[in-house]
Amino acid sequence: MAEATGSGGYDLHTHSVFSDGTMRPGEIAREAAELGLAGFALTDHDTVDGWEEAREAARAVGVDFLPGIEITTKHNGRSRHLLGYGIDPAAGELFEALAEVRSSRLGRAREMVRRLSANYAITWDAVVGEEDARTVGRPHIADALVAAGYFADRSTAFAEILHPRSPYYLGTYAIETVEAIRLVNAAGGAAALAHPAAFRQRTPTSARELREIAAAGLWAVELEHPENRADWVPALVETASELGLAVTGSSDYHGAGKPNRLGQHTTAPALVERLRERVATPR
Repeated sequence: MAEATGSGGYDLHTHSVFSDGTMRPGEIAREAAELGLAGFALTDHDTVDGWEEAREAARAVGVDFLPGIEITTKHNGRSRHLLGYGIDPAAGELFEALAEVRSSRLGRAREMVRRLSANYAITWDAVVGEEDARTVGRPHIADALVAAGYFADRSTAFAEILHPRSPYYLGTYAIETVEAIRLVNAAGGAAALAHPAAFRQRTPTSARELREIAAAGLWAVELEHPENRADWVPALVETASELGLAVTGSSDYHGAGKPNRLGQHTTAPALVERLRERVATPR
């Protein structure tokens, strides 16, 4: 894994306009090629709608594309995000569950906008806009607030009024992490736990929690990530090694939606080849 952009590795965690990123999948592919990355995974939230565009663009610019998804899950009542790679897009059970997640997120976003509109001049149309976003969430609300001049950027909007303790906040339905791993595996994919030591969490994923999650069939844990706290990572590295989990590196790139840079952390091509041996979806 590497921290330097343009390492020739793979960035296994990126988002496009099909969820809460600001760039089209084709633009991500072209940027990956310009940076000298070997390839990238598109992992939009709870949707695979950007795969076709990403695959075609990657082929055109000569970089490898790995299809992926980021699933909203919870474990022991706490939010956990799961990355699923190489799933079969025809896997009915998984996508039925994801449809319920998207429906819940949509209803939650509408209610949050309703609450916010009492004090901020934003509308549902301003939040949804004309983009191809399929999974509407707090980032889209933040963008509408930024566009209306209330906040400087997404991060500020989240910190001030979109955080879980805000009166405008509303929770949402999430699949149990263990069940989501089962669904990913049943769909021919491989599951990785996303950013388990992210600084926005009050505490990191514990060794006990990682063991519980790994027992469900987890393949990897995303320990090289720009939002992981350095002081929380060593214990997870030790536990991942003990459990035989692969360790991945990714940027969690959102275009202009986050300061994270494409290729900021990467995964070695050799590990991606091992991943491809496990999954159902071809190149």
